Amino acid sequence: HVQLVESGGGSVEAGGSLKLTCTASRVTYSGYWMGWFRQAPGKVREGVASLHTGGGSIVYADSVKGRFTVSRDNAKNTLYLQMNSLKPDDTAMYYCAAAWPAPPYWANVMAAGTYNHWGQGTQVTVS
Repeated sequence: HVQLVESGGGSVEAGGSLKLTCTASRVTYSGYWMGWFRQAPGKVREGVASLHTGGGSIVYADSVKGRFTVSRDNAKNTLYLQMNSLKPDDTAMYYCAAAWPAPPYWANVMAAGTYNHWGQGTQVTVS
């Protein structure tokens, strides 16, 4: 199955930027949902941004619209999350996820339960 590894996390001052990268391996297919999720201590895991690699659909959490951008490279094996204007509330462990096989059509692509492949996470700390 697909393997996901995140990188790019770190510490940044409020207003700064970070770019997260999710490198996927063992990928032999296209047209599936991938997403970025985050979880801070004492909080539930929440969807940040999801992208369908086939149709190009993108969904953002309201809290990050206008600040974060999710994208993939031309090879469709790397997922990015460009994070600008970072706020202390963005501090969390960020996880890359993929849904394969495809979930039911009614699945919420911003819900963690929709995804069955997860990276190890990368910490983002905004002071």
